[in-house]
Amino acid sequence: MKLPPLLVVDDEKNMRLSLETVLRGEGYDVRLAESAEAALKTLAEEELFMVITDARLGGMSGYEFLKEAAKRKPGLPILMMTAFATPKLAVEAIKNGAIDYLGKPFDPDELLHAVARCAERHRLIAENAALKARASEGYRIEHIIGEHQKVRELRQLIQTVAPTDATVLILGESGTGKELIAGAIHSLSKRNGQSYVRLNCAAIPETLLESELFGYEKGAFTGAHRMKRGYVEEADGGTIFLDEIGDMSRPLQAKLLRFLEDGSFTRVGGTQELRVNVRLIAATNRNIVDAIRKHEFREDLFHRLNVMQFRPPPLRDRGDDILQLAQHFLRQFCFRLGRTIHRISEPAKSALLAHSWPGNVRELRNVMERAVILETADEVRAASLPDFEVESRLRLGDLGSEAVTTSPPRSGSLSEALLQFERDQILSTIKRCGGNLAKTAAQLDLSRHALRYRMSRLNLQVEGPIDETPE
Repeated sequence: MKLPPLLVVDDEKNMRLSLETVLRGEGYDVRLAESAEAALKTLAEEELFMVITDARLGGMSGYEFLKEAAKRKPGLPILMMTAFATPKLAVEAIKNGAIDYLGKPFDPDELLHAVARCAERHRLIAENAALKARASEGYRIEHIIGEHQKVRELRQLIQTVAPTDATVLILGESGTGKELIAGAIHSLSKRNGQSYVRLNCAAIPETLLESELFGYEKGAFTGAHRMKRGYVEEADGGTIFLDEIGDMSRPLQAKLLRFLEDGSFTRVGGTQELRVNVRLIAATNRNIVDAIRKHEFREDLFHRLNVMQFRPPPLRDRGDDILQLAQHFLRQFCFRLGRTIHRISEPAKSALLAHSWPGNVRELRNVMERAVILETADEVRAASLPDFEVESRLRLGDLGSEAVTTSPPRSGSLSEALLQFERDQILSTIKRCGGNLAKTAAQLDLSRHALRYRMSRLNLQVEGPIDETPE
């Protein structure tokens, strides 16, 4: 990483040139100023990684320059040098913002060591900023793809809510993009330059979740050989995203409720009350109302989290967004795998639209990755897609007790039994909805296009009139 220049401020020409020679010999880019006033002008015009200044200057003194530079460029390291080094002056220099204080004549090695520390500090800060920027790249609102009305409303709500500090609760099925929504909220917030910390509550054993979230003190339990900061402290000033919060135990929910009140908490094994300033975003794929009724989730915590609620729609309800997302993933995996597949064939599109997508966008992404790996032509064919047998059975198993009261399957292969089940389910739902295809599609969690495709594929003959008008 290329360093910006450093600035040498000294009213003695020979000293400026001597310092320039030593520093350029180590590969540093150097700017020179003969006065504090000239140095302040350079500060306004250029990015610098540090300043080396004499304490005694003609006009504004080095100490006055320190104070002014700290106002204009907070955090810029400034090294002070003087021929009149005393402990008292050293203390004054440090109080005014100097990072170090060296006497003249200086030891070149000591000077270069101090400059190297500032250079390393600059590199670390720049790398950290770059890492934060890259970490949030995958969570821009532009990555929420789709033109379905609910998706457009979702993007608009994110843009409205993100600049506030409101607590957010995201409810939706697995694979609908809850983490993407959380990241987009952070990236559009005024905290986007600070930490964005993610914690999957279901991925950490219950016995460890509290210590991971709030940290622990040395000796809090066997193996706690040192104090450890928790995720909430790591997120101080930024955003913390708690995924699968519905899997959190009730005792820990009580501690989280207290934390949400004012940002206060106590590390495991500690007694000191700590406080942080974080924005909390939570998500769960559980039926939160059912969890509250079963006393598995605290109702008061739900109300505290539910300041702003987001409900990303399942993929099966998004119509032609399925094809838009499929094309997006096609381009993504072609680039990643070095393939040249230009489009999706019409039969493949029909198969994608007919599937119910129990795994939502995550499942579609996996399907398109598989297709790019297997496809040998210049378009994705239906043969490169999975047959969706297992996936369809997953969705059928979710249709409820009413769905399984249809006629028993005829003898034959599993595929024939599944097709018969599908025929019976569609026909009975059409009858129950009075022939209205819009209502039937809604009952079956399908788009009308997908329902018509399935009816055509199954060659269904419906008794009575068919109503094509919207619900």
